[in-house]
Amino acid sequence: MPIEVWYLVAVFAVAITGFVVLKRPLYECMLAAFVVLVAITGTWADIGTFIWDALQESTLYVIFAFILSAALLSKTSVIDDCIAIILSIFGRFRGGAGFVAVIGSSYMGSLSGSGPGNVATTGVFTIPAMIRSGFPPHLAANVEAHASTMGNMIPPAGMIGVAFAILDGLYPNTYTFPQYWMLLWGIAIWFILQRILTLYFMCRYYKVEPMQKADIPSFKESVKRGWKAVFLPIIVFVPFLLTTEFDYFFTARLGEAGAKALNSSLLLIIPALIVICGIFLSDKKTRKEMTLKNMYKGINDGMLKVVPTAALVLFAYFVSNVFEALKVEQAIGDYFAVLNLPRVVLCFLIPLICAILGMLLPGSSQVKIFGGIIITIMATAGCNPMLVAGMLPCICGSMHGVTPPYCACVYTGMGIAQAELKPTLLNCGIWVALHYLLSVLILLGWLPVWGLIG
Repeated sequence: MPIEVWYLVAVFAVAITGFVVLKRPLYECMLAAFVVLVAITGTWADIGTFIWDALQESTLYVIFAFILSAALLSKTSVIDDCIAIILSIFGRFRGGAGFVAVIGSSYMGSLSGSGPGNVATTGVFTIPAMIRSGFPPHLAANVEAHASTMGNMIPPAGMIGVAFAILDGLYPNTYTFPQYWMLLWGIAIWFILQRILTLYFMCRYYKVEPMQKADIPSFKESVKRGWKAVFLPIIVFVPFLLTTEFDYFFTARLGEAGAKALNSSLLLIIPALIVICGIFLSDKKTRKEMTLKNMYKGINDGMLKVVPTAALVLFAYFVSNVFEALKVEQAIGDYFAVLNLPRVVLCFLIPLICAILGMLLPGSSQVKIFGGIIITIMATAGCNPMLVAGMLPCICGSMHGVTPPYCACVYTGMGIAQAELKPTLLNCGIWVALHYLLSVLILLGWLPVWGLIG
């Protein structure tokens, strides 16, 4: 067994011992794991690079900015107006606000391309609406988090292009991007259905009932009072729609690097934009109360929620950068390539390995470094190469945002919902297990996938 596997074991051992045995916060455990990893690998000379590269990750600042913006928005009337409109339409259905989150966040995620960013942009509306309609906070956080990770597997998310490039490099002139695009939608339909069914049974388990008729806001009154609030989700949505639909326009003028920087910048600019718009779209009383002093207090309160989450994500990136430098994914892939395992075993094993790697390593890194090996190994065992390539965003990208201890999507939702850590992670485990099982079934070919070719 390669020594890189033992590096993974060491990191998990430190993190689990600190969190379960010593009862330390998870971000402290992740920092301790980073120090231990650097020590046992002898990479002290590169520690500055590991830290500096992590500080340049836009996801860290996206989480920070959006949770702070949520804290400020909660003090305006515009969020209450949005929630009232949602509940006036869906409050009569059991878990209605949750289904809004699943469908809306699945689509929004394909535009933003960022799981945590998607949780933040849509979660400020859907999570409070779910809690108001009877969801436990930890369930509301998980519904939004797991719906938001769908964006990584639904076209035209950025990770999809990376996966197809790997497939085309291995099998040139064999598969076309339109075929691959249709396959991805065929896969995504199964995962959307899985989220909807999971939510359906979760609502029954947690006894989330339809709202009492007397508590459901009047649609007419809600729209009359808060019609301006409808513009806030549109303000969030339109920039992502434009940069997605007119990507060629921005790429031609800014270059690929510039277009990518523009998309990252949007996720940092929009939090400030929605706060400013939220204040102006609120009623006169709210606008009067949103003084600099009160806004400072809101930011100060929000800091208490965002710092632990941001610290955990930052330290997880420290660890991830060490693994990338050591080419851990490549070593593990090469190891499994020589084992010559049968197809059925690989269909169970590969998604599990990706889930474990996703606890610490970014999904995009897994796809770039590990994707070619996964496709080659599974195709050699008899799997359809295009199907395997289509599943890469599902087993790498989507799993990365929700598998503890990293699970940035879950922590972002938890921060907005003000949910407790233990019940949130326990409930998260169920969602992850179901995602894993569905991935296995699709890879085994036991479920028909629209767009699949022989």
